[in-house]
Amino acid sequence: MAANERKAPTGILGFPVAPQDQQGRLDTKALEANVRFLIDEGLSSIFVGCGSGEFHALSTADYRTMVEVTLAAAKGQVPVYTGVGGNIAHALELAKLSEELGADGYLILPPYLIEPEQEGLYQYLSAIIGSTDLNAIVYQRDNCILTLATLQRLLEHPQLVGFKDGHGNMENNIEFTQVIGDRLTWLNGMPMAEVTMPAYVNLGFNAYSSAISNYIPHISRLFYDALLNNNKELLNELYQHVILPISRIRRQRKGYAVALIKAGMEIVGLPVGTTVRPPLIPVEKEHYAQLESILKTAFERFPKQANQ
Repeated sequence: MAANERKAPTGILGFPVAPQDQQGRLDTKALEANVRFLIDEGLSSIFVGCGSGEFHALSTADYRTMVEVTLAAAKGQVPVYTGVGGNIAHALELAKLSEELGADGYLILPPYLIEPEQEGLYQYLSAIIGSTDLNAIVYQRDNCILTLATLQRLLEHPQLVGFKDGHGNMENNIEFTQVIGDRLTWLNGMPMAEVTMPAYVNLGFNAYSSAISNYIPHISRLFYDALLNNNKELLNELYQHVILPISRIRRQRKGYAVALIKAGMEIVGLPVGTTVRPPLIPVEKEHYAQLESILKTAFERFPKQANQ
């Protein structure tokens, strides 16, 4: 693929979960329904086997199945990206597998455990980006924090199409976007990205991962439209009654970023189950009830329209 033809997805990005059946096995029917729901609701792309998809706990067999099911469900309607990362050998294996199965690209998650120097990060990311011809998006978070010089070195790879920020250092983000410009697509990957998207959009970030889109995608779209159209009154209502209350629950326990998605999906009638893989924990009853109340308010105040 020519460099000038490459681009990362923009808009609201869909991150399906990794459903389990009552025996603890991957529930492929529920995954297919999750993917179809996201596409039917207008999300721009699907990222499978990433953070929301419990990448940390997937066997290679389940990972393969998730990618195959997602590609079959997507039917080429939207780009499909996979998650790769962690152990470098495993990351390279999954990158090759993603290419063989026909994915459009992958999101590179941080390396396993190590707190690396910039040269080490460059070698890690460069090896993965260059290992296939697929589009690659670097995910900055945790122990993968880049300097401008390192990111610029990585631009030697035409496969690198995007930079996803989950770190939140706005001074660095300004430097990256102003110096590198539209050579990369800029994606907001902060936890509960709706909370911070107003700060990011003015820097040129035109894509974000929406956890709540798994269960209230019409709210995600309503929020993003209001943001882009500077509808401050609607934004404030969405923040006060939906986004900030959900964010407060998410911060109550480590791992709720994943568990809360499954809880929300169950509440709205999407059968994926609330079980999460260790070391994550499911949503506690008190927090589940709070989420139920928030979602009830969300549908009452912001009902889904027939054309949404």
